[in-house]
Amino acid sequence: MAILVQKFGGTSVADAEKIRRAAGRALKAQQEGNQVVVVASARGKQTDHLVADAMELNPNPPKREMDMLLSTGEQQTVSLMAMALHAMGHKAISFTGQQVQMITDDAHSKARIQSIGAEKLKEKLADGYICIVAGFQGVDANGNITTLGRGGSDTSAVALAAALGADYCEIYTDVDGIYTADPRKFPKAVKMQQISYDEMLELASLGAGVMHSRAIEFGKKYNVKIHVRSSMDESIGTLITHEVPQMEGIVVSGATCQKDLAKFDLVGVANNPGNAASIFAHLASHKVSVNDIIQTEVSPEKANLSFTVARSDLDAARTAIDEICVKVHCESVFVREDIAEVSVVGVGMRSHCGVAEKMFETLAENKVNIDSITTSEIRISCLVNLEDVDKALTGVCEAFELDKPAAERSQP
Repeated sequence: MAILVQKFGGTSVADAEKIRRAAGRALKAQQEGNQVVVVASARGKQTDHLVADAMELNPNPPKREMDMLLSTGEQQTVSLMAMALHAMGHKAISFTGQQVQMITDDAHSKARIQSIGAEKLKEKLADGYICIVAGFQGVDANGNITTLGRGGSDTSAVALAAALGADYCEIYTDVDGIYTADPRKFPKAVKMQQISYDEMLELASLGAGVMHSRAIEFGKKYNVKIHVRSSMDESIGTLITHEVPQMEGIVVSGATCQKDLAKFDLVGVANNPGNAASIFAHLASHKVSVNDIIQTEVSPEKANLSFTVARSDLDAARTAIDEICVKVHCESVFVREDIAEVSVVGVGMRSHCGVAEKMFETLAENKVNIDSITTSEIRISCLVNLEDVDKALTGVCEAFELDKPAAERSQP
């Protein structure tokens, strides 16, 4: 029998009616001949409520204790869904991350999965159970509960699909697929039929909220086809899969913006071999994830170095940079919190020219100043003033005709 993993996000299990609907989808998939594993998130705003409870007692709670607290949200959902399936007359069993041996490192609040022991799940699937697993959570080598960060249930689901050798991983959410841009920010965005892992990975890492970037990494590495679809209807969503030749005809697949950023500028760093390594090793020791990095040599003796971090890592990054500045002979540090990033992504950039020109011209026409530019083979990103990012995104989407299906767009 084929194995199917279904993941339901918080809005898809927000109340009893929605939990029953999700349980019904799982049951239907089983009746169609699949062995079914469900991965569930905490209901609705449950995680936000738990965070608020913690902050009321301690504005700076220990991350280990936060993981203990936040993991309870998913545990409520999976037990309730198992109860719903039992009420429908079918066998179901719920599991925590620890019970399925989802082993992670010890980076509380943003742990990374190291291994999954899927034998218990396989046994229950063979016995006809629908298995329901708490997303977002795991356990480290010392038995401490860990969480994978916001959106980590996506990662749990795709990782389980990889471990079980599942044919597909269905991600059910409150949208019916992946759009060329966030429809809340660009209402004329259109749904894509399919997108490559590389494109989706770039979009997810740049602020697109539909999928978690680490989930896409698992999908690409283990060849798990991911189907993003609506939990409210039976419509076909968007398939995330390996790149196929016709994808290169689509120059820009999507655009996104990211507002929760801070930028560090280190001015006058000693231009010595190993200094950059020291800086980023120190940031890593403080569990700070760094995004775009730009280094410029200003003289044989000095260099300027800048990078961005998530706003949630700002305090930890400040501490790390304060500690390392003397060692690397940094003259001054500037931090910007009024910064945002607008990006375009598309595998077609590999074989088409003119994308950068069109993007920069569009930002100029909209009177948006560019702070800095970073690129990859399939992505162009510009840091801009936070107050300008919404009009920047709209301008870029219109310039690349992201309000039209791919087949109807003109080339740059």
